[in-house]
Formats: sequence, C-alpha cells, structure tokens
Amino acid sequence: MRGARGRRAAALAMVLGLSAAACSGSGDDLEADEVAPDASPAALVAEPSAGTWKTWVLTAPDQFAVPPPPAAGSPREQSELAEIRDFVPRRTPEIAAIVDKWDQNPVSTPWMQANLEFVSARAKDPPLSSRSYALMSVAVADATVAAWHWKYVYDRPPPSGVERIGDPGPDPSYPSEHAAIGAAAAGVLAYLFPERPALRLEEMADQAADSRVFAGANYRSDVEAGLALGRQVAEAVVAYAKADRAESPCDVSGPPGPPPRYWAPPPGSVAKPVQPCAGRWKPWLMTAGDQFRPGPPPAFGSPEFRAQAEEIVQVRRELTDEQERLATFWAGGQGTPLPAGVWNTVALAYLKDRAPTTPRGERALALVNVAMSDAGVAAWDAKFTYWDPRPENGVRDLGLDPQWPPFIETPFFPSYISGHATYSGAAAAVLSFLFPGDAADFTAKADEASSSRLWGGIHWRADNETGLAVGRRIGELAVARAGRDGAGP
Repeated sequence: MRGARGRRAAALAMVLGLSAAACSGSGDDLEADEVAPDASPAALVAEPSAGTWKTWVLTAPDQFAVPPPPAAGSPREQSELAEIRDFVPRRTPEIAAIVDKWDQNPVSTPWMQANLEFVSARAKDPPLSSRSYALMSVAVADATVAAWHWKYVYDRPPPSGVERIGDPGPDPSYPSEHAAIGAAAAGVLAYLFPERPALRLEEMADQAADSRVFAGANYRSDVEAGLALGRQVAEAVVAYAKADRAESPCDVSGPPGPPPRYWAPPPGSVAKPVQPCAGRWKPWLMTAGDQFRPGPPPAFGSPEFRAQAEEIVQVRRELTDEQERLATFWAGGQGTPLPAGVWNTVALAYLKDRAPTTPRGERALALVNVAMSDAGVAAWDAKFTYWDPRPENGVRDLGLDPQWPPFIETPFFPSYISGHATYSGAAAAVLSFLFPGDAADFTAKADEASSSRLWGGIHWRADNETGLAVGRRIGELAVARAGRDGAGP
C-alpha cells in the first residue's frame, strides 16, 4: 500500500507540474458551479437498489467488506475537504481534460476502449477477444453493484462547500464507483494482456480515482475505498477466468479427414486453425458449448453444397458498392477489435446518451458481452465439430473457378457456423431487450453483419442464417438472466 501511495503521489505531482508549466498564472484556472452544467445522463437519476442486484462472479454484493468512511466533521474529513479546496487554484485545462476523460457514460468507456485497442494489436482470435470483453465487463459490473451496496450502507454525502468541475451524482459518495471500476478493469486487463505493463494499467486506475478528487466530486477516502474494493473484485474475476478452461491444453490435432471434404487453410497457406478447443470453454449462460449445436451443413460435393457455391460465385460477380462497403466495415480482420469489438463500439455509442445511470450502463455492457462470449464458444463448437470448408477452398475444389478470390481475406478456421452472425444475433437480442424501442435497428444491424460475410465471400449463406439463429437463442438466455437480476425493466 505504501508503494502504491508513493506512486500515486509522484503521478499527481507530475500532472500538477505539467499543468503548471503549460498554464502559468491564474488567468487559465478553471472553476465551475457546484454541479457541472453539462452533467451526463448517468448523473441525473439515483439508483438506491443497485446494491442488491445479482452479481456475476461475486457471491453477493457485500462479499468484500468496505470499512466505514471518516466521520462527518472529523479532522480527517476536514483535511480531505482542505485538499480539494487547495487544489482549486491549480485546476488547468489539462486537469479538466483528465476529469472529462474518466467521467464518461458509461463510466467504463475508457477501459473498454483500452480493451479494444489491446485486442486490435494481437493476432486475430475472435473467441479469445470476446472472452476478454466479457471478463472485463463482468468485473466492472460486479464492482459497480458492490460499490452501490456500500454507498447506501454508509450514505455519505459528497463533498460540500467546494467548487466542482465534475458532477458527484445523486447517489452517496463512498466508495467511489469511478475508482472501483478503474481498479477492477485494470486488474483484469493486466491478467488478460500480460504483454501490457501492469504498472501502466495501475496508473490509469489511480488517475481515474484522482480525477474525482481533482473535480471536487469525491473525498480522498472515497476513492481509496473504491480502489481497494475494485482490486478485490478483479482478483475474484481473475480466479474465475483461470478456471474457465481457456488456458487448458488443446488436444485437437486436425480435421477428421482430408480436404476437400473438410477444412484446410486458404490456398497458399499452412496456417493452423485458431482455437480449435474454444467450444469446450466454460460458458457464462449455456450449460455447455454444444447446447445449441446445429445440425450439419451441406457436405462437400452434394447438390446443396454445389448450389451454395454457385450462389457465392454469382454474389461475388455482382457485388455492389454498398455491399463492398458493408463487407469492409464488418470485416473484423487483423488489426481490428474483431466482431465482438465492433458490437462494443456500437453499444458504447448507443449507451453514451441513453444509459440512465452508471449501474444500468455497466449492467448493459456485461449482458451484451457475456452473451457474445457464449456466442463465440457456441460458434467454435460447431466449427470444430463439422470442419466445414470455406468458400475460397470449396469453390476452387469444385472446379467452378480454380482461381476464385473472395472479396475479403479468408480467416484461419472452419466456415460453419459464422462467428460474426452468432455474435451479432446474441448482441442484437440483448440490446433489443434493453432498448425495445430500437429493436428493429439492432435486428437490422445483425442481419447486415451476417450478410456481410456472404458479400465478403468467406461464408456460405447457411453459415450466416444458422449462426444468427444460434446467437439469438444465446441472447434469450441473457435476457432471461436479466429478468432475474433484480434490476427490473
């Protein structure tokens, strides 16, 4: 703890030093009314029951005890108020930017953006990416519910009599949700992406916590308690992750037979298939990866297989500019956050103006990402049960066009069922439940994402239609779970 405090003190001194150098004099100091005039939607509605909602990994919202805050009017509280007041003259545009960065709706937005960036920098691995989004979102959601539990146990008002540049919100101040979310996200991301400096992630969590003190929205003890709580939640989620079988040895050596009946890497490649055992990973909602396993696809050489191959050749020949645009948008190839990441980008943009409270925004992201994580497991179960060849191989091996090229690059795993379609069916089902007024838009996006794989020339029509159906069934499981989590409509 002493080391962490020393690191945070040094980081704070650096921020202040840089700000002072950039904005000497008092003319650029930022001061505001007690409540920021541009308060986000998440700051406008109290959520007194959120601390009773069902958690994902924690056994209960009060699994980790949070000690009482300093007594009202005590010397320690007065000292913390003095810290905020003393900081007011040192508020600069740089400090205001830090406050704004960490005060978004949903609060976890910067952390999800970091997750998206980390996935984009890795080799393409869709099921591993959706696992990472789910684990981080679950940690954030559980940390939020736990923070709300203790907020209403202690019912501590936010700092008063201080000038603020951030809205403390209508809920009690202790512990800080921004700090709890930051520590939970940082701890899980450090486990998921060991190639990233863990110290840097801890510093990000510290900055998120300090930003609330900079803003006058939280006491120092609020954020210290939030950080401690978030770290404990992260440890619990990491322990859960270590038992989900994603790190277990994989004993799959290859398809049950040779091509062209079964999958082979794209022509000219010797790449091994990506995550052939992902269908065995522990799901969040399903009983097992094969719960919704569909029947087999058309076998190579059958009339049905030839018909779908002829169709995709014709689609490629007649591809429109709009179909090319959508195939490119949804491609989710190397260097992107992959299909589940695209849906997270959609969800973040949507929730920015529509999540009425922090707990509900983080609940929504957890539900969407848990559904997509299970969608990845289900899709990979089917892929490596049937080992269906991709169109690039199938069209050439049938002799329809020995040099036939897809519009986008063929991935290194079997065709049936489409991961894009399965992810999209799951995400759209959950978002449609959460925001029924826009259900038609979400359904249309899912259909578009699914069809983009046919237009891109990397999936047969049956892959997409079946994937959507499986994804929707998984989304229904998430919706059923949401109906039991205590959050209400």
